[in-house]
Amino acid sequence: MATNYLIFMTRVLNTIITFMLISSTGGLLFVFNRNIAFLIFALIIIIGLFIIGRGIKKSVYYSSLLVFIAVMLLFIINYFCAINPQSITKYTFFGITIFTTVLTLFYFNNQGSKEVFINSLYFVLKLILFHSLFSFVAYYFVQDQLFLITSKYHESYTYNYLFYYAGKAKESWTYINFFGFDLHRNGGMFWEPGILQIYLNVLLFLELSIFKRDKLLLLLILIAILTTYSTTGLLILLIQVIYFLQKEFKYNIAIIFILLFAVPLYFVVSINMSEKVYGEGEASFQKRLFDLTQPLFIALEYPLTGVGLDSDRWQEVRAEFYINSDLNNTLRQVGVEQKVETTSRGSSNSVMYMLAGMGFPTTFLFLFMFIKQQIVTKDRFICFIILFLSIMSEPLLFRPFFLIFIMSGFLHFFYKFVNHKKYLI
Repeated sequence: MATNYLIFMTRVLNTIITFMLISSTGGLLFVFNRNIAFLIFALIIIIGLFIIGRGIKKSVYYSSLLVFIAVMLLFIINYFCAINPQSITKYTFFGITIFTTVLTLFYFNNQGSKEVFINSLYFVLKLILFHSLFSFVAYYFVQDQLFLITSKYHESYTYNYLFYYAGKAKESWTYINFFGFDLHRNGGMFWEPGILQIYLNVLLFLELSIFKRDKLLLLLILIAILTTYSTTGLLILLIQVIYFLQKEFKYNIAIIFILLFAVPLYFVVSINMSEKVYGEGEASFQKRLFDLTQPLFIALEYPLTGVGLDSDRWQEVRAEFYINSDLNNTLRQVGVEQKVETTSRGSSNSVMYMLAGMGFPTTFLFLFMFIKQQIVTKDRFICFIILFLSIMSEPLLFRPFFLIFIMSGFLHFFYKFVNHKKYLI
């Protein structure tokens, strides 16, 4: 009886911890209640560690400790080597994020099976899928009953804190005309649709690669991704459809299915991209293009340690930095033109932000550990493509859900080191 209760409590805690992990990476729960939410998150993990108790493995403990020390040292070096004085508060928050992420990884790695985290992730992502679909449909019934909630950096409309919709500042790009229908882009429980699509695409990957390929669930995921109308989301969806069709069927049959499914999807993607590049959404495209190019040139001037990760100092640096290169000559060869010369806003591309903020050595090390992640080992390449494209379009790399993949790469390295040392002794 006690064993069954322990198993039940562990599963409940696994679900809550995974939900908090995802919420801490773009979820409105953490946007509006960041400090208290991180505190609750850490406390829940610690409670979970007490419950699993004697199951803690020394090799995992020492490996996790080495991961925390190594990554913290990289951030400390970056803090002291940055070109401008950095905010100790901002770097303290990075430390809290790293600690929470390593603690989460430590918690799940002490449960015997690597599938425990994947199973919890799969379950929570399905809940997010269903919530997003309910939220999308509910908008047309409750739009007159919404009220505004605000924080320092964000605002959102909500219906009784169950469903959330973009605030006034983002209304201009939240409404779209989709083949004659006026739709409200689906952001689910996240602060923008581009974040929801990440988790929906991850769920699609898990369903196609690891789980049972339920046809109804696949259809619901497809519909939900379309309701986000995210350019990156649609592109990742197209890549997944082509990859898994060619993997599942012989060449001739795969071509037929690709023509049936991928080609119509390609037209939706091309319409979306055309609107972003040349149409009403051009401002969004220009921002993302600038976030891709300018940080590279900043990194070339500060290649070893970057300019620092303090977001306020970063905005000051980029506001005064002009690209000393005729970049548009190159861009015009692929049919685009960069119209933005400078900006004081943050970066939507977290890979390039890391490159400019931390320099080439640390960035390459983090990306190498990202590639070597041990959370998803089946279809690892396509998983990396999904996650990499996501962090290239959203400022989420230094949040727990994405950091946990990087930390798992570090943990794998230190785990081998600890076990090898123990074998020598």
